[in-house]
Amino acid sequence: MRMTRRDVMLAAGTLTMAEVVPAAVGAQTAPTGASKPTLPTRFPDKASFFPHDLVYLDSGSQHPVSTGAKAAVDTYLSKRMLDPAAAHYDLPDDGVREKFARLVNADADDIAYVQSTTAGEQMVLRGLGLPKSGGHIVTDTLHFFGSLPLYEEMQRHGVEVTWVEPKDGRILLADLKQAIRKDTRLVALSLVSTINGFEHDLKAVCDLAHANGALVYADIIHAAGCVPVDLKGSGVDFAACASYKWLMGDFGLGFIYGTKAARAQLARTEYGYYGMSAFKPHIYPFDPPGEMIADYAYADTAEGTFAHGTHAHMVIAQLDHSLDYILGVGVAGIQAHAQDLIRRLKQELPKLGYSLMTPPEATTPLVTCAYENAREKLGAKLAAAKIKMTVSANRFRVTPSVFNDHTDIDRLLAALGHA
Repeated sequence: MRMTRRDVMLAAGTLTMAEVVPAAVGAQTAPTGASKPTLPTRFPDKASFFPHDLVYLDSGSQHPVSTGAKAAVDTYLSKRMLDPAAAHYDLPDDGVREKFARLVNADADDIAYVQSTTAGEQMVLRGLGLPKSGGHIVTDTLHFFGSLPLYEEMQRHGVEVTWVEPKDGRILLADLKQAIRKDTRLVALSLVSTINGFEHDLKAVCDLAHANGALVYADIIHAAGCVPVDLKGSGVDFAACASYKWLMGDFGLGFIYGTKAARAQLARTEYGYYGMSAFKPHIYPFDPPGEMIADYAYADTAEGTFAHGTHAHMVIAQLDHSLDYILGVGVAGIQAHAQDLIRRLKQELPKLGYSLMTPPEATTPLVTCAYENAREKLGAKLAAAKIKMTVSANRFRVTPSVFNDHTDIDRLLAALGHA
C-alpha cells in the first residue's frame, strides 16, 4: 500500500486540524470534482480550445490548454482559495496515474509521477550506477537532442557509448543489431523522434536488446497521446514523458514507467516520502518506543522506486480533464485526423522545393523539412501570416493537432511559398 503525503503527516503528527476537517460551509452542495469533457463528434475540434486567429501548428512543442482543462484547474484553484463551493473537490492523484496507465497499456503500479522526461531518463541511469559502474550503452542520433550531452557525458566519464546514425531519416533495426552486444547494459531511444517523427518498432528493439541481456529505455513524449502506445506489449523496461505536448498537460509533471523486473535491477537512489508504504516514528510525544528514529518501508511499485516529494497538483487537475478527453475521443481518431493533414504536407512541401526529413511511411503528427537558414528566411513571413510552428536554424517542423484543419495547411503553404 502506498502512503500519501497526508498519511505520512498524520503518522508524524504534523497535520493540522484545518487539513483533517474540511470546511463545513456549503458541504452539502459542493462539487466533488471537475466535470467530464464534452467530446467532439468529429475533428477538427475548435470548440474545445480558445478561439484565436493564430494558425497554431506547434503542438509538438507545447500543446494549447483546452477550455475544459482550464476549467478543471480553476476548480482546483477554487479549493486552494478555500472557496466553500469547492470544499469537497478531491485531487485525483491516483486517478490520473491510472488514466495514463490505461492510455499506454501499463499497470498503474508501474507508473510514477516525474518532473520531466529528462528527469526520468536520468533516474534510470543513476539507478544503474552510471557512469561510475561503466559498461556499454547504445543510443541513436534521432534521440531527443537534450539527451545527446547526457550520453556524451557518460562517454567522458568512461562509459562506452555506441551512436547509431539514421539512414534516409530512419534508425534501421539492422544497425541496432550490429551495435548491441552481449555486454550492452542499456539501449536508450526516443520512440518517436522529436527531430523528424521517425518511429521505432519498439517491440523489435526490445526483443533484440533483451536477447543480449540489455535493458531498454524509451522517451515517449512524442508518442503518448498522439499515436498508439503499448508499453506492456512492447516489453520495454523503462519509459518516461512530460505532459505538456500530446497529453495536453503542462510543464513540471510527467510520468515514468518501470516494470517490476526492471526496477529490481536498479540500486535505490531516490528516498522520497511519497514512495513510502509505511512510516512509524518513535520520537514524538506518545509515539510507541522503537530502536530506530522511525520505522518505514518503500512500496514495491514505481512510486516506491522513483517518487520524491510533492508534485504539481495543478497539472494533475489539468490532466484529469485532458486524459479523459484523449481516452474519450481515442488515440486512433486523433492520429487519423493528424495524418489527413500530414499526408497533404508530405505531398505539397516537396513541390515547393522543401526537402523532407520525415520518412514517407511515418504515421506520427510531425513533418520536418531541412532548409538552410530557415529561421532567417521564414521568421518574418510566418509572423506576418500569424502562423506558429517550430523553426530552427536549418530546419522547420509542423505538428498539427485536433483543432487544426486544411484551412490552416492552406495558410501555411501560402506563407512558405517556394523555397
